[in-house]
Amino acid sequence: MSNAAAAAQIEKLRREITYHAHKYYVEDSPEISDFAYDALFRQLQDLEAAHPELDDPNSPTHRVGGTPLDSFTKVTHAVPMGSLTDVFNYDELRDFLARVAEQVPDALCSVEPKIDGLSVALNYRDGSFVGGATRGDGLVGEDVTHNLRTIGSIPLTLKEPIPSLCVRGEVFLPRARFHALNARREENGEPLLANPRNAAAGSLRQLDPKVAAERGLDIYVFNLQSADWGNTSAPASHIESLERLRALGFKLITHALLPAKAEPIIAEIERIGAMRDALPCDIDGVVIKLDRFADRAVMGEGTSTPKWAVAYKFPPEQKQTVLRDITVAVGRTGVLTPTAVLDPVRLAGTTVTRATLHNLDFIREKGIMLGDVVTVQKAGDIIPELVCAHPEKRQGNETVYEMPTCCPSCGEPVFRDEGEAAVRCTNGACPAQVARSIEHFASKNAMSIDGLGPQIVELLLSEGLIADTADLYTLTADQIASLERMGEKSAQNLIAAIAASKDAGLERLIFALGIRNIGAVAAASLAHYAGSLERCFTLTAEELCSIDDFGAITADCVVNYFSHPQNIALCRRLMEAGVCTEPKQQPTDNSLAGTTFVLTGTLPTLSRSEASALITARGGKVSSSVSKKTHYVVAGEEAGSKLTRAKELGITILDEAGLLALLG
Repeated sequence: MSNAAAAAQIEKLRREITYHAHKYYVEDSPEISDFAYDALFRQLQDLEAAHPELDDPNSPTHRVGGTPLDSFTKVTHAVPMGSLTDVFNYDELRDFLARVAEQVPDALCSVEPKIDGLSVALNYRDGSFVGGATRGDGLVGEDVTHNLRTIGSIPLTLKEPIPSLCVRGEVFLPRARFHALNARREENGEPLLANPRNAAAGSLRQLDPKVAAERGLDIYVFNLQSADWGNTSAPASHIESLERLRALGFKLITHALLPAKAEPIIAEIERIGAMRDALPCDIDGVVIKLDRFADRAVMGEGTSTPKWAVAYKFPPEQKQTVLRDITVAVGRTGVLTPTAVLDPVRLAGTTVTRATLHNLDFIREKGIMLGDVVTVQKAGDIIPELVCAHPEKRQGNETVYEMPTCCPSCGEPVFRDEGEAAVRCTNGACPAQVARSIEHFASKNAMSIDGLGPQIVELLLSEGLIADTADLYTLTADQIASLERMGEKSAQNLIAAIAASKDAGLERLIFALGIRNIGAVAAASLAHYAGSLERCFTLTAEELCSIDDFGAITADCVVNYFSHPQNIALCRRLMEAGVCTEPKQQPTDNSLAGTTFVLTGTLPTLSRSEASALITARGGKVSSSVSKKTHYVVAGEEAGSKLTRAKELGITILDEAGLLALLG
């Protein structure tokens, strides 16, 4: 075939495949069988392989994923991707509509489901997709173009060559794909993904686009960010802009256009709420926004959110089920935590069979008995929790629950300190505590030993290869490779990760030891005060109380930990193994001395530990709670109550770019 003939055939196949992909992914009305589609796709792949000079980044063949990236690059959004003011009840919604009525008497509102996914911006030039990025902090996101190309419902070429266009959409993992993905992970012995939103976020942030392509992500476009329409007049309203986007080939979120009145809008919210389980994706609320752009200009913008829109957040979905049993798990500090075993109930998109009961006091306060009918909900639509029992529905065979008197893991007696809610096993050799302690030691914010998850820890313990954290540094690749499901490459990677952890520094090591009441911030403060692990052995409570954020209880926990000979022996074995026992993050300057920061939400490029390290390296202090003594709150995506508290107190709020500018 000549080059010209190949080019013509390739272009014909691309148009045909794009047409059928749109019918399948966007309109849900395929016109040909999967077999016929695959045959066209393979024909195009063969032709492109034979004529690499005719490659096009927007060819349908690029949807299967290309070369993995080494890292993500930052992208500054041309149009900020802001957030909306949340309202949590109909009274707050009525207040918003009353303000609208005062300024725009005849306003119309679009009412749309609020997809619980990951917000992205998609950019087009002359009708071709040129790139996309995550929302990040609203100003700066991450370039995830390579993964967005794998989403079948994102048009790579628009139906008209619009000069420039930027739209906003919500990437999500359909529920059916989520459940299938978790089923495969369970078969492979991998940890299950918590919910579709987290799974979508994790999929979109894969460095290897082939992984994202396999997940089967989808998207709904819900907003026009900016556009150069060429010779065509710009749309005058939100709904008009959405119809323009639909005509260009985008998959749109459903929407209703209603008068800005409480009754019809509340009725639409109720209708959307009733169909939540029937939707292909999770939703966590309904967005209400003025339709006409001129009306939006009249209402104006607030400090961080527009005045012309709100997001009504659904209250947590509650359902009744039966409490069949209560099991008890032992944590790394020996605390026994009861968990409710429930008759399966569908809740916020997933099947719930268990919910935490915290402690015996919680069970008594709620008046819970074994066999009770109980109401459960998901806190934040994520974590199952028991709301209340229903004594009026008892049949007479319910029984009072009592915490075990012996540890379910080691059989030793358990104790409850006066004034504490927790029941605790104090046997340091308790198998459950040992396993949880090693998992904590290897966790990301501690020694960050990649690949050492709960199943591997259990395997190492059951095979007698380790008995505590110090034993990790005596393992060999041959020992690990001999374990079930562990090959030579996996063993080498794990040994390399263990070796790399030796250089984590005293801050992480102290946190990794799992001392009660010592989190990452307190561990860093203690490391810088002590200067070495050995010095920690002899610190008194009085000395420790002089450290910022250390009170009498925290000081007593540190003194108590290092008063036990077995803990000193463990520390000395870690020292002998070559683990760094001096601070890693010595301040390079004191430009932030006396300045307190609080971090909240997810930053575009920095992890929380990385941001903390940058602050403490300049003498600043990172606190876990917002107070009048806080100087800055650094807020990322999904910032919660800490951001709200900061606004109430008038504390300066920084995004990641602002933090980096402050750090110079």
